Formats: sequence, C-alpha cells, structure tokens
Amino acid sequence: MDVAGIDRRRVGAEETSRANRGWWDGAADEYQAEHGDFLRDSGFVWCPEGLDEADARLLGDVAGRDVLEIGCGAGQCGRWLVGQGARVVAFDLSFRQLQHSHRIDLGGASRLPVVQADAEVLPFADGSFDLACSAFGALPFVADPGAVLSEVRRVLRPGGRLVFSVSHPIRWAFPDDPGPAGLTSDRSYFDRSPYVEIGADGEASYVEHHRTMADWVGHIVGSGLVLRGLTEPEWPRGHEREWGGWSPLRGRLLPGTAIFTCVRA
Repeated sequence: MDVAGIDRRRVGAEETSRANRGWWDGAADEYQAEHGDFLRDSGFVWCPEGLDEADARLLGDVAGRDVLEIGCGAGQCGRWLVGQGARVVAFDLSFRQLQHSHRIDLGGASRLPVVQADAEVLPFADGSFDLACSAFGALPFVADPGAVLSEVRRVLRPGGRLVFSVSHPIRWAFPDDPGPAGLTSDRSYFDRSPYVEIGADGEASYVEHHRTMADWVGHIVGSGLVLRGLTEPEWPRGHEREWGGWSPLRGRLLPGTAIFTCVRA
C-alpha cells in the first residue's frame, strides 16, 4: 500500500480503528497470498517462529469448549480448533479478511462462524466462552489494550483462559529489518509513541502501538485477569523463513514474540 510518510505520535481509539480497518482491507489479499501456505487453511500457528498449538497446547484440551478467536484474519486458527472438537466463534475488524475466511470455507469440509467487530467493544454476552485466543490479532493494533482485555474477561466464564501472542516488546527498540541492520538498537524501548503510516491524504493509514513488558502485565492485571504464564518462543533450527523483521539471523539472538497465558479467576 502507498505510504506518504512515517510518524510517531499519539493516536486515539477511533483514528486507530479507522486506519487499521482500511489498511487490513487493502492488504488482506497480499497478506494471504504471502503467508497463507505457512498459516495453512486449517492450522494454529502462534507466531513467525512457527510455534504450533498442536505441539504447544497452550489452550489445553479444547474439545467441547466454547472458544472465541480475537482478530482471526482468515480464520485459520479457529478452523483448526473446530477440527479439534471446539465450538468456535471468530471475529476480525477487516471485512476483506473475513471474505478470505469464507473463501477457505467454500473449499473445505469445515465452516467457521465469523463476525466483523471491534475488539474494544465485543458483541457477545457475559460469560459466553470457556477459552479465548489471539495469534497477533487485534491487541497490537488497538489504542486501549486494557479495554480489550476487560471485554475478554467479561465474555469469559469463571476459570476461563485467554492466550494471546504479540510482538515481543524488546523488538520495538530495533529496526524492523531481518538483516544485520536489525541487530543494532536505534530507539528507546521505553518510547511508547505509536508507529503511524501516513497515507497520501495526510491521514493515518496504519497504526501499531508499543507496550513494554511491564505495560502488558499491568494491562492484564488491571483488567481483572490473572497472568499464569509467559512463553518466549525460540527460533527453531532449520526454520529459514523471513516474515517482516523476523528472521533466523535475528531469531537466534533476540526474542520476536511474547505469548501471555491468563485466566479469569
């Protein structure tokens, strides 16, 4: 997509949502073409490191459970969960991403119920789900992650579990470059100014928000959830795929992903 410039400035919830809805609608075709084989039509990959839920089992036994997928994209994770016997509902901000989910449904044996929604205001009743999950969906792209986590807590049943993955906070201090230039820090880890791409019209066209590790823990605790685990996937031997700033070169030295496991007490 065309980018007229890059900015680092405060961006509110409405502007963030509008920008990212438009960006993902415009980028969905290219994204699925580039990453679809890696994600698989029905597969639960947590991160560019390739950590697979089939091996990690961070969600535990999902058979017979009601599961919400947050920021589902084309629904690959949710479709895998359906195949494991879960009852799944998935949502995404981008209508075009959801059209890709329908496309995959038409070519396969399973169907994934999806809705278009904003993660900060979930259209689900209190206590509707046993589990919630998000593989790089929504949370890095919202102005108020605390609102999202509070909403997820609301729709979880007591004892319910949320597992979500985001870019590891330390990555913010390094250029988004998979090569040698990406190994030298060039900005402050503590600078929380959002990364904002500006379109030709001068408006924000893409927004990604940065939080430190302490920020994420604070948002989790502040929402009323209990943090039960943190996973930092190591880059596996033999995995040579680059994805944006993720690469074997960087992955051997720097963590690229953080996965938080939380429960509603």
